[in-house]
Amino acid sequence: MTSSDMNYLTIALPKGKLFAPAAGLLAQAGYTAAGLKEDSRKLVLVNEESKTKFIITKTSDLPTYVEYGAADIGIIGKDVLLEENKDVYELLDLKFGLCRMMMAVPAGLRREKLTDYTHMRVATKYPHTAEQFFYSAGMQMEIIKLNGSIELAPIVGLAEVIVDLVETGRTLKENNLVEIAQIHSSTARFIANRVSYKMKFARINALVERLKTLIESEKLQ
Repeated sequence: MTSSDMNYLTIALPKGKLFAPAAGLLAQAGYTAAGLKEDSRKLVLVNEESKTKFIITKTSDLPTYVEYGAADIGIIGKDVLLEENKDVYELLDLKFGLCRMMMAVPAGLRREKLTDYTHMRVATKYPHTAEQFFYSAGMQMEIIKLNGSIELAPIVGLAEVIVDLVETGRTLKENNLVEIAQIHSSTARFIANRVSYKMKFARINALVERLKTLIESEKLQ
């Protein structure tokens, strides 16, 4: 970390559903920059007055930027942290972006017990999470990694089972899928690079405390 890096606090924000609430919460805490929006063409946005830098990354890449110190801190879903398994500090549950990771199958394929699905094919964007879940249940499954609409896989016969992140479950119902098991719940988390947390502790900790106050005030409203 150079002396120039020490002058700035670099914050990583994820593209997608968490961007707006994350940027909004940071703005309430006094951390923002001109032109900070999800579709910004600038790769790095800087607020020279507060010595703050922002980078906007693909969701799955954000923990990597923080782990390697390209960003000091970041905001990301717990689902991504569990899937990517990066060496970062998780400092705070920000309480927004609530979703659940679950297993689902076509309604006509519902079975009595979880283990009745053993040896089936599983389509998912989260292969590590799926593998860990089925391993802990003593089930051998064939995991198929996809990047697009996971609900399509059972419809076209690519897989019998899906593991995916859902908010309301509406898309499952629209595609005649039923939830079999919840794997874990997920909310947005505030994370930090391990070295940055020590070297910039006062500044990062002050932000954490400010965010805690804002979260508590939201609860009371």
